[in-house]
Amino acid sequence: MIRLALFPLIAASLALASCATPETRLRNGLHNAGLSQAMSACMAERMVDRLSLVQLRRLSALGSLEGKRITDLSLGTFLHKVRALGDPEILTVSTSSAALCALR
Repeated sequence: MIRLALFPLIAASLALASCATPETRLRNGLHNAGLSQAMSACMAERMVDRLSLVQLRRLSALGSLEGKRITDLSLGTFLHKVRALGDPEILTVSTSSAALCALR
């Protein structure tokens, strides 16, 4: 019964998510992976202009690598996850964005 009541909410969330910009999706993916909201926003702003849509989608799915939310993810752990994607360009852009955003 509860599952049926949640169906409209899930459907509405999916509909809204499909309208999101690549930057919004990436920012949310980085935040869901455990980065702070400020760090996620800063990095997504820089990375969206430097990576392809396919690369951005791969990055936005980082939260699924661990299977659960990590609070206050360290940059080292984040970069380890990015390295596991096997794309040197994603790693380069992520590393430089993380470094510049950490200095802000």
